[in-house]
Amino acid sequence: MIRQTVFLFSSLSVLFASTLSAQQDVKPLPRFLTQEELKLAKSYQPQQSEGTVTLSSLSGNEGFRSMAEWEELQAVVITWTSFTAILAEIVRAVKNECEVVIVCTNKASVQSYLTGKGVDWSTNVSFLEGGFNSIWVRDYGPNSVYRNDVDSLYLVDWIYNRPRPKDDALPVLVGNFMNLPVLATTTAPEDLVHTGGNFMSDGLGTGFSSYLVMEENGPNNNYGFSNHSEEEVDEIMYTYMGIDPYVKMTNLPFDLIHHIDMHMKLIDEETLIVGEYPQGVADGPQIEANLQYILNNFTTKSGAPFRVIRVPMPPDAQGKFPHQGGDYWTYANALIANRTVIVPTYSLEYDTTALRIWREAMPGYTVTGINCQAIIPLSGALHCITKEVGVNDPLRIVHHRIDGTLSSPDGYEVDALVQHRSGILSSTLYYSTDTFAGYTALPMSATGEVDHYHAYIPVFTEDVEVFYYITAEAISGKTQQRPMTAPHGYWSFIVPASTSLNEVEKNGPTLGSVFPNPAHAMTCIPINLSDYQGNLEVSLIDIMGRQSVLFSGEVFQGDKKVFFNAQNFASGAYQVIMTTEKGRQLQNLVIQP
Repeated sequence: MIRQTVFLFSSLSVLFASTLSAQQDVKPLPRFLTQEELKLAKSYQPQQSEGTVTLSSLSGNEGFRSMAEWEELQAVVITWTSFTAILAEIVRAVKNECEVVIVCTNKASVQSYLTGKGVDWSTNVSFLEGGFNSIWVRDYGPNSVYRNDVDSLYLVDWIYNRPRPKDDALPVLVGNFMNLPVLATTTAPEDLVHTGGNFMSDGLGTGFSSYLVMEENGPNNNYGFSNHSEEEVDEIMYTYMGIDPYVKMTNLPFDLIHHIDMHMKLIDEETLIVGEYPQGVADGPQIEANLQYILNNFTTKSGAPFRVIRVPMPPDAQGKFPHQGGDYWTYANALIANRTVIVPTYSLEYDTTALRIWREAMPGYTVTGINCQAIIPLSGALHCITKEVGVNDPLRIVHHRIDGTLSSPDGYEVDALVQHRSGILSSTLYYSTDTFAGYTALPMSATGEVDHYHAYIPVFTEDVEVFYYITAEAISGKTQQRPMTAPHGYWSFIVPASTSLNEVEKNGPTLGSVFPNPAHAMTCIPINLSDYQGNLEVSLIDIMGRQSVLFSGEVFQGDKKVFFNAQNFASGAYQVIMTTEKGRQLQNLVIQP
């Protein structure tokens, strides 16, 4: 039995008489609240369905992990309503990667339309006949989480932040269709109003939203059933999604819906694609302030700062930006479906640059543009009208790319978290300096840290570009690679000048990991001297090449720590350079206010 939602206003039937289900001649609901819905919000009373499971019914105490959007997918869900030309192109692109589940009211009419568009629906396309109110499945659809990292897949159903009862019931409908258990945050004290477009996860426990989540759940919210402190919201997100920390950013002044997917997206564990307006334009200043808040207060799970890739936020077809009443043209509102990325496009003048940025950011992926001029006036694009469902049996590989810093005479260490519920049979590192010539394979060995494996790429001379990727095989026989597009996709680094072969010798001093990094106050540079006795110099080099000597003098065998106060240096990127009679080593450092 699918959850039914009750409204206290008799006028609701009038509102949903105008809601689009399968007919294009009815005006579609926007992504934002209509005036009628604003009046109805306080009376919105979701009810717990019989189709969900409760936490108390689960055995054991394993926690949940929110899936990242770049992880392996078994399906993408869409609702077949307005903008069918866009939906057909989504089906065309995504069905090559995973199943497309089309929720519709008339399967035959959808099949006929797809046939007319030249889209083969006979394979990797399923039709789920059921109700819905709008196209914005990103916001009300199910959220994929795994128990005990990779063991079991569940769907999480939040209370949709729109009084749209059929939309709000969709997670259970999809869960039943796909035979997946659904956990619901619809009953006090764990009732949570939330929306998928205002949430993203790094797959490792860090979550991101705007402060809209507190406006919807805190005191004086627009709904009549949820009143939580920020600590309570965080607790619900941790209990059901495994989120900690939960990063919340200031709402943007010109984004009508305050959903972060309109201007930013995580594309891997450490990389943010962020929309960029011309200086001082529209939401540009607040986006930049939010980004600096993230960079100054949070790091990736590896402890490194997030990488940031900028993508333009152009004016609309009339040359207007949002602060001038223009549409919210965004290239960040994209979908990653296994090895394919679909990006909203609007005008060739701007699309070419945006697609190039996406392709450079995700080498090996098929990056396809779909024109979204027609739908963007309703405050949404491709990410907003799609929803991922993870695979039931993930083989997970997590890696934080290396930058060529040589911290061991054995070479460039590549470490990865590799997990499968059956256990890992083997993991292999492949590297190359010429991808056309092929890759060299290196077996990865256990590091001693649970589920971690590593291998060393040998030392190369300076300025050489090194490409690499990781594969793994589970005991069950399942295989996976990372990046998922390998060998066409890869990570890469350019060997810095200070790590050439003749500058690093075994049993010489080694530069340890500087901490904290990013730095903002007292900072430690650890050095393992081993058997070395002699002169040593440690310097800090800024991006202009200016050098500050932190230590210079004679040292003796053992360990040494060099301390300095980062507050004495301007914010920015630096290199820590250690010079001895044995050679030079460096490490990247970010100083933040």
